[in-house]
Amino acid sequence: MLLLEAGPDSRHPWLRIPLGYGKLFKDRRFNWCYNTEPQPACHGRNIVAPRGRVIGGSSSINGLIYIRGQKEDFEQWRALGNAGWGFDEVLPYFKKAEDNERGADDWHGAGGPLGVSDLRDRHPLATAFVEAAQQCGYPRNDDFNGATQEGAGLYQTTTRGGLRSSTAVAYLDPVLGRANLKLVCNALTTRVLFDGRRATGVEYTVGGETRTAHANVEVILAAGAINTPQLMQLSGLGLAALLQSHGIEVIADLPGVGADLNDHYFARMILRCNKPWSLNDAVRQWHRGAAAVLRYALFRRGYFAIPALSAGCFLKAHPSSTTPDIQASLALYSVQNIGEELHAFSGVTAVCTLLRPESRGHVQIKSSDPREAPAIHPNYLAAQKDRDTLVAGLRALRRIVQSPALARYIAEETEPGPACASDEALDDY
Repeated sequence: MLLLEAGPDSRHPWLRIPLGYGKLFKDRRFNWCYNTEPQPACHGRNIVAPRGRVIGGSSSINGLIYIRGQKEDFEQWRALGNAGWGFDEVLPYFKKAEDNERGADDWHGAGGPLGVSDLRDRHPLATAFVEAAQQCGYPRNDDFNGATQEGAGLYQTTTRGGLRSSTAVAYLDPVLGRANLKLVCNALTTRVLFDGRRATGVEYTVGGETRTAHANVEVILAAGAINTPQLMQLSGLGLAALLQSHGIEVIADLPGVGADLNDHYFARMILRCNKPWSLNDAVRQWHRGAAAVLRYALFRRGYFAIPALSAGCFLKAHPSSTTPDIQASLALYSVQNIGEELHAFSGVTAVCTLLRPESRGHVQIKSSDPREAPAIHPNYLAAQKDRDTLVAGLRALRRIVQSPALARYIAEETEPGPACASDEALDDY
């Protein structure tokens, strides 16, 4: 087996320290650092779209939250004619993959390659978020991957012993010594080679040198939701008119390649704390920062062990929804733009994420150059129901934030702010 990776085989500490996700959002060594095309329903903004460019892919740079999805989503896949993809059929594979520190039960596995752990510390604000959601009438849920996902609780993370458990750590590292496996890093795959309509190998570049690999059995593309359709189009698989416009020979006219892109858009609220409660303070105040470094170095605990989001609440916001359509979450920090320095004040971020967006977009190559980023157009919020659900979700999130358990930690909502009160204002925000 030949495994080609466009990025490095890096053992950089930020790839193992959970808090490293904040350092990797704009690090082109490990991240493709994509941006979407201007989104019409988002005031023409280009939305950041980080994707892993390193062994382990996005599992090496993501926010570490362990969420499988709702049972109903898998049942819908099966109902659409996808045999073998119902929840009862995929659950054994989730369990087989897991090494959950809580142990094995009807919903979870132990002894698998992927480390899954509870939060190393229960921050007062995370606990307060869960209590505030309960004050709003949402049930307590200590396992979002159990019998039901609805309710409020603390997240589990893809970590083991306070270190990130990426797919590279979980699956690849244990087998790198095998004689039948060869890993080539910094290798950009440029196209799939065909004999007629049969894939026979790939062309790739390393250090400016073009190389060819011929497959004895099969070619597997595992480059993710953005790079896989890009590579297929570069190889002659896709909408014929698009390929021909870039001078690419059409192997198969497949309009579905890169089509129907949908992504989970989220909106946020920035909250200023009334005391130094957040990660912002550990970054800005040297004595707090030094204490956080020491605590992580000695015990693998503290701020350096936290995921991107600490607490969440899965809720039904749209009147027509029968299962949760919004994921409300709390992050123990605040920042104006992803990848920039944290705010100078003590702040946290409340996040509202669409779980079942109806808006659809596409991924399309811009040229025949494999080094050029494709056009990523998720078409965020194009569907009216997405906007209505997100507005309802923001209202629900605001009620949680204003409930007594959490409100006692918050001085003010700085974004979008109390003036943003009507449905129209929230929709515009």
